[in-house]
Amino acid sequence: MEAPAPVARPPPDPKKQMSQFVTIFMFVLAMFVLFDQGLRTWLGTIVGYVLEPLIGLNGTMPVVTLFLAGMIMTALSVVMRHLFTDYIEQTRSQKIVSAFNKELQKARVENNKYKIKKLTEEQPKILKKSMDMSTGQMKLMPITMLAIIPIFAWLSVWIGGLGADAVVNVPWASNVSLLATNVLPNWILLYSLVSIPSGQIIARALRYLSFRKRLRQIEAQAA
Repeated sequence: MEAPAPVARPPPDPKKQMSQFVTIFMFVLAMFVLFDQGLRTWLGTIVGYVLEPLIGLNGTMPVVTLFLAGMIMTALSVVMRHLFTDYIEQTRSQKIVSAFNKELQKARVENNKYKIKKLTEEQPKILKKSMDMSTGQMKLMPITMLAIIPIFAWLSVWIGGLGADAVVNVPWASNVSLLATNVLPNWILLYSLVSIPSGQIIARALRYLSFRKRLRQIEAQAA
């Protein structure tokens, strides 16, 4: 009796391999910039030739500079993600996965074995759709890091250069040193505080415009 022929595996996807390589490379670069003071200083100094005249404000208003840097970095990363993301398809996939999980949970509660069997047979397709969404988000990480790493490096160099002037007043405390550390350096905490909300606003605005544009296209086709 002849042994069954081995199943041929599909050849690796060059685009997928390249995407994985770029993602890993950007993560490694981010780690080097985070922990290597020399590399961070070198990169921050180069970026400073552009950002220092624009938003450095001669070091007189650190909070404003942090806010402007956060706005620039957030806008760049959000816009780049927006250009490579199909929000309509993403939302459709999320709705499908959510509806499937809801029906499967309902079938298990009702102990509907026939429905559980049918849904379980379809589960690999749903899992693949969910995995594709996660993979798509991961592919955007290198693009986002292209905006984050240089500006982060410059802020680190710029804040360090302020010395004794790196002090701000916040609603809950006075004379807070941006160079002091509480879990993370204070300047990173303050930067996150002023940049994350703006990122959410920009992302929601772009998503709204995308949905509005698609609705107009659908209405035009139906007319």
